Amino acid sequence: MKRRDFVKVTGAGAVASVALAAPAIAQDVRKWKMVTAWPKNLPGPGVAAQLLADRITTLSGGRIQVKLYAAGELVPGRGVFDAVSEGTADLYHAVPAYWGSKSTGFLLFGSQPFGLRADEQLGWLVHGGGQALYDELYARFDLKPFLCGNSGPQWFGWFREEINSADDLKGLRYRTTGLASEMMAKLGTAVQAMGGRDMFQALQSGAIDAGEFIGPWSDSALGFDQVAKNYYWPGVGEPSSAEECVVNSKVFNELPDDLKQAVAYACGSLYNDVWTEYTTKHARALKLLVEEKGVKIRMLPEDIIVKMGNAAGEVIGELLESDDELVQRTAKSFVTYRASISNYMVYADNGVMNARELDYSYPS
Repeated sequence: MKRRDFVKVTGAGAVASVALAAPAIAQDVRKWKMVTAWPKNLPGPGVAAQLLADRITTLSGGRIQVKLYAAGELVPGRGVFDAVSEGTADLYHAVPAYWGSKSTGFLLFGSQPFGLRADEQLGWLVHGGGQALYDELYARFDLKPFLCGNSGPQWFGWFREEINSADDLKGLRYRTTGLASEMMAKLGTAVQAMGGRDMFQALQSGAIDAGEFIGPWSDSALGFDQVAKNYYWPGVGEPSSAEECVVNSKVFNELPDDLKQAVAYACGSLYNDVWTEYTTKHARALKLLVEEKGVKIRMLPEDIIVKMGNAAGEVIGELLESDDELVQRTAKSFVTYRASISNYMVYADNGVMNARELDYSYPS
């Protein structure tokens, strides 16, 4: 046989071999549909959702291929929970704060008024028993949940007019979500629930007086500074806001163990990446909002913060007395962890941050 004929035969044999092997490889590939609560690539959560889809695909070695569908492409943003629970989609990216109508217990895993910071939130789940409760609650809906990011401290939000006392909150039409909405309702605020783009339109038209979404990076992308110039802090309604990846239980349980670990690691490995990106880009965006957009940063008066804290305490107290035993256990676990970590943070992070603000010389 001539050498060139050997090369031809070898090449044809190789093609045939690949063709025969392809169906076996394809049988081990899972194509997952991820639905999200966000516009595609919205700075912050939209970016994080795509990162998660890509990381699951990569860490699974391509054996799980995740295609992302933004809010409205397959289902509305607030429809992702039901879509995954019912098996219409395989997984979603959203925040637990959206599912209070399913169970008030969900709200504790996203954010809590006067509650846990981003690192403390993760600490509660990983080291304080929170993950077992998280799993138990979502299992009621045939779902397997993972935290996969955090926005860090959110802001109290954008106000068309200044606020000077708690009386200014009475009747105020204000967009917020989760347990923060219950806290604000106790102060007489007319709470509104809507997405970020709808919030912009409502502020622009005067349908609402104020609202919070996330923080400077995401908020500036949606243009809130164009329709309200008073930007209030601190966002005590959401000292952090966790993002979650939730997979249909049947779909997850059918995975071999190595792919289950790939999904879990993809979610866990993103938590700090997402949180630190928010923090870094919030800082940059805030500087631009003030220096180039004319935004006025305003601090909530202390007496308002105290009244909000009392209202938040009532909200958590109601969860501790819930008719749902699982919600009771979840709330008890949360308050126990919060008390423990708060006592420590007085000496740790609080001490360091307070020292940073003292009057001494340091390069900037």
